[in-house]
Amino acid sequence: MAPEKKRLGKKHRSAVTRPHKGATPKGAKAGASTVGGASPKGRKGIAAKKSAAFSQSKVRTQSPARQKGRAITGAQMAPGALPKAERERLGIPEPTRAPKGSRGMGSSAEVQERRLVHRAALSDPETENAFASTLPMIEEAQRPSDAIAAPLFAICGRPNVGKSTLFNRLTGTRRSIVGDEPGITRDRIYGEVDWEGRVLRIVDTGGVVPDDEALIPREIFRQAQIALDEAEAIVQVVDGRAELTLPDIDLARLLIKSGKPVFLAVNKMDTEKIAPQAESFRTLGYKDVFPVSGEHGLGMGDLMDAVAAALPQTEPEEAEELEEVWEDESATDEEAPRERKLRSHGEHVSKETSIAIIGRPNVGKSTLLNALTGSGRAIVSPIAGTTRDAVDETVERNGHSFRFVDTAGIRRKGKTTLMAEKLSVIMARKHLEAADVALLVIDATEGVTGLDANIGGYAHESGRSVVIVVNKWDAVTTNREDGQAPADQKVYTEQVRHALKYLDYAPLIFISARDGINVDEVFKKVQLVARERRKRISTGQMNKFLDNVEFEKAGVPYNKRLRIYYMTQAAVAPPTFILFTDRDVKLHFSYERFLENQIRAQWRFIGSPIWFKVRARNKKSEK
Repeated sequence: MAPEKKRLGKKHRSAVTRPHKGATPKGAKAGASTVGGASPKGRKGIAAKKSAAFSQSKVRTQSPARQKGRAITGAQMAPGALPKAERERLGIPEPTRAPKGSRGMGSSAEVQERRLVHRAALSDPETENAFASTLPMIEEAQRPSDAIAAPLFAICGRPNVGKSTLFNRLTGTRRSIVGDEPGITRDRIYGEVDWEGRVLRIVDTGGVVPDDEALIPREIFRQAQIALDEAEAIVQVVDGRAELTLPDIDLARLLIKSGKPVFLAVNKMDTEKIAPQAESFRTLGYKDVFPVSGEHGLGMGDLMDAVAAALPQTEPEEAEELEEVWEDESATDEEAPRERKLRSHGEHVSKETSIAIIGRPNVGKSTLLNALTGSGRAIVSPIAGTTRDAVDETVERNGHSFRFVDTAGIRRKGKTTLMAEKLSVIMARKHLEAADVALLVIDATEGVTGLDANIGGYAHESGRSVVIVVNKWDAVTTNREDGQAPADQKVYTEQVRHALKYLDYAPLIFISARDGINVDEVFKKVQLVARERRKRISTGQMNKFLDNVEFEKAGVPYNKRLRIYYMTQAAVAPPTFILFTDRDVKLHFSYERFLENQIRAQWRFIGSPIWFKVRARNKKSEK
């Protein structure tokens, strides 16, 4: 028979003296973070904090970076992209089951599509960290287009002689991508040089090989010819550490026959000891030969003095007029001066709207730029990744200036192997952050993929206004060649909206850039969203609106609710609202989405994301 346990006396019934498993360790304080090290009264609070932290970790974030998206392919797209109720409403048939024994994975093509759904890391962190210090911020406040009347000179030469390095040295920027690989620069890159009080324009061209009949080298030569025709002086660049080649000789003959002032820059003369070697290049027939070093900046003064003397002087009256225009425009409070300013909180009313054309490789971005500008400004080829540098062109329309910037196709991390491709992706994101509006181009024949969703997420998170452009629409309707029925625009729109839920505010247009179908609609949408992103609502209107909002319908947990005293719009481009609340906590995503929907129902803000910031009225100052 088990012995009877001795009952504890009154002395051991208190929580302090009674021995138990969770007793406070010797030397520990009663308010320790562990449950066993706290008093019975403090354990309840610790348990509540842990429960709240666990609940917060389970909340599904709605950030675009975490949106997986769904791969939508073909004219009618994948039937499984929409919920069952939506498929029944739109009359879309049920997707077929996978063959027996395939474990539900489907064909290899379907597996590849599903893999695209996963979040694509669009930039290599190691590469971005390595080159972020060498890529300065792109100039955000640009000079008005009226001031672009300075004389122009061109830089040309065969591939890999240092033309882009020389261009970056003269302009003081990292506008042109530089690397050891030949043929990085393909399109024309324009810039400005400030030399002894004069503003000169400069254009960097791709490596010229006159006798190469391949598609891209032939297009590079065509772009270089356009630059040489419009330039008033030409600088041929050769590699001073290499022997003369046949392309150098052929190019020199073409330039001398042009009759324009031509100068020879013998590059890579990094020390004074090897500078005399430049005299051996006089056999090309040039009178003026200048040993320079684009990497170290040696010999730039003599070269620019000769180029500036050969360029025509700007008329004094015209120069004074342009200066007055620039001073008058920069003196106003509403327009942006040339000082650096956060574009995301800009308050100016600009006469020029910058539009970045973004998307995956080979979706028709360069073709769209040529269609919008009405010229062959960018090289177009069926080879993915043709565009590397950002190509910009200005278009005047209805009294407004549009600057379109064609960026390189943004690829997945595993698809970028060459260093030039990695840098082009970084530069594409830099130009996106400096733009006002982003044109997200989608290939209608392939549909929306997970990579498209991530690229659109970059534009959304950076505060750019977005217009979704479905290109190659004729390939799935009138010019369809696979024998299937033409795509239905309503069905396509529904599934694009489903895949890009976070861009529900962005207008959607269907075009064919190759045939110029519906291209004029792009200008209308861009002008609309540019105007909407600079819309301002007064504080009085916001407070009247706030009184009529039923926040009980927001579906926010009780412990995440806060009281909004009043709200004001702090900035435009994008619209930014400050909420003055009773607690300094982060706004719950359900609360933020509900409030954003209410604001859009009242004032729309078409194409522009809306930002919120929370400020507590009685926030204690941190010690």
